[in-house]
This record gives sequence, structure tokens and C-alpha cells, in this order.
Amino acid sequence: MIFATYLRKRLPPAIRSLILQKKFNARNISSMSGEPKEASVVILPRSFAEDFEKFCRANSGALTLLHRSEPGEWKLPTLSAGLDIRNNGLKYKKYEFGACTDTLTCLEGFSEQLKDMVTFYLAMKKVGIPVRNKESHCNLGIYKVAHTLKPSTFGVQGVPQLLPVAPRSCKSPLAFTSAPGCPVVIDQKDKRIQVSHSGEVSEVHCISQNPLHYSITSSSSVQKIRELESIIARDPGNRGIKHLFNKDELLKASLSLSHAHSVLITTGFPTHFSHDPPEENDGPPGAIALAAILQALEKDVAIVVDERAMNLHRKIIEDSVDQGVLKTTIPLLSYQGGDTRSALMFLCKDGDPKSPRFDHLVAIERSGRAADGNYYNARKINVKHLVDPIDDLFLAAQKIPGISSTGVGDGGNELGMGKVRTAVKKHIKNGDVIACDVAADFAVIAGVSNWGGYALASALYLLNTSAIHGRYLRKAGSAATSSGAPTWAQALPSVKKEEKMLQILMKHKVRSGVTGEVGMVVDGLPFHGIHAEMIQQLIDVTTM
Repeated sequence: MIFATYLRKRLPPAIRSLILQKKFNARNISSMSGEPKEASVVILPRSFAEDFEKFCRANSGALTLLHRSEPGEWKLPTLSAGLDIRNNGLKYKKYEFGACTDTLTCLEGFSEQLKDMVTFYLAMKKVGIPVRNKESHCNLGIYKVAHTLKPSTFGVQGVPQLLPVAPRSCKSPLAFTSAPGCPVVIDQKDKRIQVSHSGEVSEVHCISQNPLHYSITSSSSVQKIRELESIIARDPGNRGIKHLFNKDELLKASLSLSHAHSVLITTGFPTHFSHDPPEENDGPPGAIALAAILQALEKDVAIVVDERAMNLHRKIIEDSVDQGVLKTTIPLLSYQGGDTRSALMFLCKDGDPKSPRFDHLVAIERSGRAADGNYYNARKINVKHLVDPIDDLFLAAQKIPGISSTGVGDGGNELGMGKVRTAVKKHIKNGDVIACDVAADFAVIAGVSNWGGYALASALYLLNTSAIHGRYLRKAGSAATSSGAPTWAQALPSVKKEEKMLQILMKHKVRSGVTGEVGMVVDGLPFHGIHAEMIQQLIDVTTM
């Protein structure tokens, strides 16, 4: 302890001198606070440098890129006078074609190879997540990474630490990183770095591949969102939806929505083609519930529906505001297709993919296009004559960097369920005909689609009341949220509000999808009992 206290008062060059003499170890660094400043390093061939820099820039909230060297630049006076990357690290990891093949104490034996390699100096504390090696006095700054992250060729695969980003996915012939808990000591101070002392454990999850983007939240929030996902996955209609389920789709969808500035929601399934209106009452309540929490989080939100159903949805929105389900009205849009540029013009300012109007598209119980171009209800009846080609917006979004999408469904014929179409065709009744062929980035599966909307709203509340996620949103330059958790809580779904929603739909003769009756029934299941109990369980998990 006396030795560590002494070193805290010494300049980083003194520490580097001890490293060179092999009289220093990782635990000495881990026990220090404030000084010395540290940087993790990633050393890659010149040919991989551009992609890796893009990876860092796209995720600057988590990866603070301090410096990118020139090829063969071993010393870096701007960061540290006297620093030589070949021997100023405690330990290095060596990678060959993506596999870690050795742990080294210096890189002097690789001087020839390093002449054509680029060194990246990285800091990991900008997001404000806890620096666990300093808080727990262990020798590893480790964070849980839950997914493989691939920025074109780069990613983290089975590596438990966020930094250094081990180049296991890039398959470079040769690469080096500083070993976990063994950073390079530098002189430069980064005043933007903030250390959290909340004690929460952070998790990192990939939410976009184009551009590569990942988000951070607390493990406690992740656990609750997974519980929400498990609750809504119940299958009271015995449709076989368990075969469509993929873990963490709700988590990734809500994380992506949390970063969005502007969200476009679509709903409406005209399954009752012989009635006026033909819509079913599964979908609009979930859409309104999601819109309410997005409003509370101060995000722009709009709803797009079939042109023929505009008046119906306008009345539903107006009544929702009157009944206190929604705080304010929501812009209502229609999209009827046209030439190949129509979707691009709708989604982007002046049709420019670099200027999207929306960051995220959400479909909740929205009729989805099958492989043959038709739209089918669960009974294999084609309702294409009642459906506008809103699917085209989701298809166009797949080619526009920065727009993500979520589909919520309970039978496989809903927009976005193309992501699980193979399972739909195999396990869902009439799936070989009705399966939607249009995929969303995230497919949220629920026993009733409204439940998926309620769960997304609840998950957004959990994320935005997480201190870790809130700091990440602010530091990473994503949509800033307001500071009023009570306001967010008031916007959550409730049994009372959803009862009002069904009464509004009854008023406008919107029917149960399964039975066709106008009443307090959704998908043939009674509101009092089944749906009310589901809503209360979701809220209990969210607010306890």
C-alpha cells in the first residue's frame, strides 16, 4: 500500500521506467485512483486500420479513440514523452488469423512486422460506466459483452472485456492488444472521462450492424427486460409461437428505440374483410401504449396506416387523448407506394439516405406481405385489396444506414416476421402460405401482439431509469431524455388505460381478431382476467 501511495504521487514516466525494468505489475496499476492515466492499445496491419477506426468512431460513446498512429510509429510524444509501444506495456496478447496464440511481455521481437502496422490508443471510460478494476481493486477492467459485434470485419467474439477490442473476428494474419488489466501508462489526461461509483454491473449489446452500434445498460435492467420477454411469450391461443422465439429481441429492440430521436409506428390488420371497419382490436392498443412512452421520453413519434383507415385511426387517437391514454395527439400518415423512389422519399428528406426522417420503424400487428405478394389473415384469406404497401418502407429501411426496425407479431403473418419465416412455415398453421416475407431487424414475439407493445413501453421505462444507460445516452450523443421519471411512469400502460382503449375500439366497432365480436375481448381472450392480468404482471416487474 505504501508503494502504491508513493507511485500515485509520481509522474507516469517513473512508472514506465519500472515497467521496463520488470519491477511493476498489473495489480499496482489497479490499486491507483486518479493517476496514472491509462490507455488500451490495439495494433493492426495497415489494411485493417480504416475499418477499425470507423468502428471506433461509430461507437465513440464507449470507445474514446485517443490517437491513431502512422504505420511503424512506435513512439508517441503527444500522449507520453518517452513512450515506446514495443516495451511500455505490462503484457500483450498476440493474435494470428483471429486466434489468440501467445501472451507477451514486450513486442521488440516484432519490430519488422510492426513497420506496416497501426497502433490505436483507446480509453473506455467516457460513457461513465464503472471502472471495476479501480472500484474493486482487482487487476481486470472487465465488462460483460453479450453479443458478437462486427463492424464490417471487426468484432468481439467470446471475449468478456469491452477493451481492448480483441480482433478475433477480423482474421488478421497478425494483431496485438494490451492484455486485460495491463494498459499502457500515458501522460495525457482526458477530462471527458467520468467514473461511475454506482456499483451496477454494465452489459454491452449490439443494436445495429449498419452502421455498427452497440449500447450499454445495467445487468439489472437486462434481467427485468428478459423477464418481460418471458411473460409475453405465453401462448394462450396455442399457436405454436414458442418456435418463433429468439432470446433478447425485446432487449435489442428497446435499446435501439431508446437511442432513436424519431420513431414511426404502423398497425392495422384488416382480417374481417366483410365488416366495416375490417380492422381487429389487436394492434392499436399496443401502438398507442408505445407512442405514449415515446412521447414522455420526448421523442418524435408518428403513426402510418392504410389510407382507407385514416379516419378510423384519427378518431381512435382523438379519443385516446380525451380519455387520458395519450398526453397529446400523434401525427397520422399514409403511404400508398408508387415508383421505386417513393419509399425513399417518404423515409428521408428529399430522398437522401443520409438524412432519414425516422431512426426506427415499428410494426405492431400489421398485416405483412407473403412471398407471393399477397396479404393473408390466419385463415389463408387474401386481404390485399385492403392493405397499402407499408412493407415497402421496411424494405427500404434495410438499405438506409441509421434506420432500424422492429416487428411485433403473434402468428407469423405480421409485418417484420420475415425474420422468423422459416419457423413460421414449419410450425404455424397455414404458415407455408401466410408467412410474412418482410423482415425487421428485431422480431418481438408475443402471445397477443398488444402485449409486445406494452412490453416495449415497459422496457423503455426500465432503460431510461437506469443510471448507466442514461449516462451512455448523454455521453454517446444519442437522444437526450428528460429528467422526470415520474412522468415516464405515468405514461406506462395500466389496466385502467387499456380498458379505456378497448372501450374506444368498441365504440368504433373494431372487433376481436379470432371471434369477430365487438366487446372486451382481444384474439378471443377476455380482457378481464387474461389481458388485465398480463398488463399488471408487466407493470409489477417494471416498477418493483
